[in-house]
Amino acid sequence: MAAFLFFKRKIMKLFFVQGLEYTFHFNNKVIDALTEINNPPVKSVKLINHIVNSHEIWNSRIEDKNHNVDVWGISPLQDLKAINEVNYYNSLAIIGNLDFDRQIKYTNTKGQTYINSIQDILFHVINHSTYHRGQIASDFKNNDITPLVTDYIFYKISEI
Repeated sequence: MAAFLFFKRKIMKLFFVQGLEYTFHFNNKVIDALTEINNPPVKSVKLINHIVNSHEIWNSRIEDKNHNVDVWGISPLQDLKAINEVNYYNSLAIIGNLDFDRQIKYTNTKGQTYINSIQDILFHVINHSTYHRGQIASDFKNNDITPLVTDYIFYKISEI
């Protein structure tokens, strides 16, 4: 039974590494797309900043570090790729060094206190990013910009 649990944890960690790679990859693609657009849609710029800021905040909560990141703050697009990369590597370090079942107590931006496992928080980071990239795709369409295809299966697809 102990061996089964050991391998189950390893498989779960691999699953999260893949999810974070996907998140990192498509966050960068969205940042690149926004950088290439003259006068990118304001809503899309706000959303990609929110994605990156939220990831940084969640990492800080897991690591029990103070942060001065505003969840809706705006950074220049040219700075976001570096922040996204730091977030990605910090999350990989969390996966490599911390117990997924560990409970993290944190206070949200509204002052409410909660407890969640590291596993649940990292799943939220991945899902939250995907959700808001979908909103960015919709905003692109509303502004007559061809949206990026950012589906997970598209990321993992292999041609025969």
